[in-house]
Amino acid sequence: MDNGASSYRRFREGGDESGLVEIIRDYKDGLILYLNSFVGNIHIAEELAEDTFVLLGIKKPKDNGKGLFKTWLYTIGRNVAIDYLRRDSKHANISIDDCPELVSEEQNLELAYIKEERKITVHRTLGKLKSEYRQILWLIYFEDFSIKQAAVVMKKSVHSIETLVYRARKSLKSQLELEGFVYEEL
Repeated sequence: MDNGASSYRRFREGGDESGLVEIIRDYKDGLILYLNSFVGNIHIAEELAEDTFVLLGIKKPKDNGKGLFKTWLYTIGRNVAIDYLRRDSKHANISIDDCPELVSEEQNLELAYIKEERKITVHRTLGKLKSEYRQILWLIYFEDFSIKQAAVVMKKSVHSIETLVYRARKSLKSQLELEGFVYEEL
């Protein structure tokens, strides 16, 4: 089951506002970038994403469950953007190229989103590794343990930990490559 769908169902049917908060947290950045491809202005895209979530919160449209929740949500966002463009076509527009600070802000948001997506992919891939590999990579890279500290925690020698880190990184790299992940350095 799609996590967004279950969160929305909790909100829509049970009145659990934390469900809507989860949806906003999980889908906000991606929706903003998608809407930006329509309107060409990151600030307007943020407003349209907000309008989309307000629509979910107030009108509580029914998700028919035929597809992924994310697809349904992005369709609503697209419709909100199209409505905006129809209304806005009567007003003069300023090109995003005329506002370099907007371009910079848009690039920063896009980079943050890409970085978050990479983290999610790495975490998901870690789950596919041997338990010992997951443990050592977690300690070294996510908890910032030194080799010596990791050796104490895992009750192994420093040399064994160094070998384990090498093998775990190699295994993670090959698993990521199988999934088509483009990485800079592991």
